[in-house]
Amino acid sequence: MNILVLYAHPVETSFNAGLHRMIVERLTMAGHSIDDCDLYGEDFDPRLTRRERLDYHNFRGPGDPAAPYVERLLRADALVLSYPVWNYGFPAILKGFFDRVFLPGVSFKLVDGKVEPSLHNIRKVAAVTSYGGSRFRAFLMGDPPRKLIKRMLRATVKPGASVSYLAHYSMNLSTDETRKAFLAKVTASMDRF
Repeated sequence: MNILVLYAHPVETSFNAGLHRMIVERLTMAGHSIDDCDLYGEDFDPRLTRRERLDYHNFRGPGDPAAPYVERLLRADALVLSYPVWNYGFPAILKGFFDRVFLPGVSFKLVDGKVEPSLHNIRKVAAVTSYGGSRFRAFLMGDPPRKLIKRMLRATVKPGASVSYLAHYSMNLSTDETRKAFLAKVTASMDRF
């Protein structure tokens, strides 16, 4: 399977960086073809430009700044996201990826004024993330990142696609044991992917 791994964390020594390395390693060992997209490493610009917004509903060809990322997304059979949750949301660079790459004609089509999801090449999705606060706190806030993956992204990809969400809550209070347990959970998930 061709898997696009979207990674969004600026610190190479972080727990998230370790998760990202393990994800790529385990998926590679399982025989998958990996397109490892390190958004910070590639200096992805998350800002939607004025021109991009004005052209949002128009066909945007190979000269478009987001075109290489659109091509990578459309080549993928599966998507694995690896990122921290900050302020109950995606890191800005990952949010910008969705804003600039999940375009009309890419992730959805407008048919008679209605949105029809069209990213049907993606047959499987997994998100691996960490939260500074507790699961209860995230629940009280509505846990927007979980909903974006489990609802919005699920509705955009191939109908019936498997969507998993693996989260390590309470990173601010984590221990070696809790991190090792989460790492083992993610390892098993990637081995089954």
